[in-house]
Amino acid sequence: MKPASPASVGVGPDSTPAQIRGAARAGALTSHTSGLAHRHVQGNLVILPQAQAADFLRFCQRNPKPCPLLAVSEPGDPRLPSMGEDIDVRSDLPRYRVWRDGRLVDQPTDISELWRGDLVAFLLGCSFSFEQALIDEGVMLRHVDLGHNVAMYRTTMDTVPAGPFHGPLVVSMRPLRAADAIRAIQITSRFPAVHGAPIHLGDPALIGITDLSRPDYGDPVPVLDDETPVFWACGVTPQAALENARVPLAITHAPGCMLVTDLFNHQLASF
Repeated sequence: MKPASPASVGVGPDSTPAQIRGAARAGALTSHTSGLAHRHVQGNLVILPQAQAADFLRFCQRNPKPCPLLAVSEPGDPRLPSMGEDIDVRSDLPRYRVWRDGRLVDQPTDISELWRGDLVAFLLGCSFSFEQALIDEGVMLRHVDLGHNVAMYRTTMDTVPAGPFHGPLVVSMRPLRAADAIRAIQITSRFPAVHGAPIHLGDPALIGITDLSRPDYGDPVPVLDDETPVFWACGVTPQAALENARVPLAITHAPGCMLVTDLFNHQLASF
């Protein structure tokens, strides 16, 4: 079955976070959240048993660009009250990924049946949160205009390991003209809690990407002749680390299918 797009279920840039979470909770919204509730913070989700939570916390601390921590739940508690009073991480994302021993085994739209008393939820910053700041400054984002998910790629750059967690850095890419790329660096530097400034721009081969038309996650986005590909650290990075860690159970968001919170993007600006 084709995932239900935002437009098909009546949510969009001006929808409230509660409306978007409600659509996901009802099973109506099952695709990406790029461009939705454009003033609000979106987050990447990682859920692990308490036995692996401390190692993953250290992984995030050692890799703050791809894994900027926004919130951590209490064991067994599906709520994240600092992100929104009615949030339930078991149902409020459009689609999840379930991992067992490092293998992706399912992509459900609700994980209530998998929930247990020892699970800890980590919410990580997402680049969707700084996109509105770019748009407000006149920086065009083609994937948003096309209604696509952002293009994401595995690189040959390594993360800093912690316990069993290790793997390649994953990046998201946005094609920009030179002047916009410079402006984007300035703007996103204000948002370290959602990946901050780009980690690379220009030749993708220098970070191990051989074909921009074939992203590892998300949708391909064309790069025009007068544009430069600009790469930001991406919150899908933990999913690559989970494959290597081979923990008995892990649950994450499906790439691009974020938790939309009640927090405003401007609240994360560092200056």
